[in-house]
Amino acid sequence: MLIDEVKIKVKAGDGGSGAVAFDKNKFAKGPAGGSGGKGGDLYFVGVSDLGALRQFRFKHEVMAENGKNGKGQYCDGPNGKDLFVKIPVGTVVHYKDKEIEIVKIGEPVLIAKGGLGGKGNFFFRSSRNTTPMQSQPGLPGEEFDLKLELKMIADIGFIGLPNVGKSSLLKELTNADPKIANYPFTTLEPNLGVYYDLILADIPGLIEGASEGKGLGDKFLRHIERTKILFHFISAQSDDFKKDYNIIRKELENYNPELLKKEEYIFISKADTVPEEELKEKMKKWRKKKIAISIYDYESIEEVKKILNKIMKEK
Repeated sequence: MLIDEVKIKVKAGDGGSGAVAFDKNKFAKGPAGGSGGKGGDLYFVGVSDLGALRQFRFKHEVMAENGKNGKGQYCDGPNGKDLFVKIPVGTVVHYKDKEIEIVKIGEPVLIAKGGLGGKGNFFFRSSRNTTPMQSQPGLPGEEFDLKLELKMIADIGFIGLPNVGKSSLLKELTNADPKIANYPFTTLEPNLGVYYDLILADIPGLIEGASEGKGLGDKFLRHIERTKILFHFISAQSDDFKKDYNIIRKELENYNPELLKKEEYIFISKADTVPEEELKEKMKKWRKKKIAISIYDYESIEEVKKILNKIMKEK
């Protein structure tokens, strides 16, 4: 189950308190209380895993580590460890009457600052106060109630009818590991993969009537809105390339006519599953610009990579 909206509480670490202590060395005098450590900061880090919000299904609070208290003999308390929480790219963070969107994989975004540690009594010494008895408590870390809303963002969206090989190509091009099988609706949730600086999204198969709730419904059509370029897949096993193409285009139009304005590349997938002559005849019947590909054909995969590299340069 894809979780695309959650409410959580985040808290950065509190600063440790300063210590009141005096030098224990023989003949030594004076304050020796160390300061408290700083509380850990809390960051969100974008990842390609769209299921990363599942971690909040039963856990609704995340906290960074507190700074440790200062000790005697000038020992400052250690700082609390920063906490890095993995969040899907495309997640919008709503808090403090503002919005922050996680848009880059691997880039940490500071959400809550840890509290500063308090000063120990060593810092309160003076010529008039040689035995200070005061120290500071640590300051509290920032604390917020957040709403996380996943609005998947990708450079390229893979679209098409069910079982046309979108997931297979994503796996071939990236480090993604989608479920692959020879039956419709194998992909029930969008999958993301990373090709160098490009984010590729495998959108679950659409069928005629998807915009009206049929099949997997229009749940994933909204994710297509946030992709910049569409890779449209049609199976080489299809009896009518044009018909399959128009089915998907009609659903896009019904959902949002603006989707039809996106740049599009058409791929005839699974080219290895039909005889070469039969494929040539099918390609001739439909004059639309298209490329036949197979994950088992090195040259066709290289052709796809050339397109990706071109898009990457333009990006």
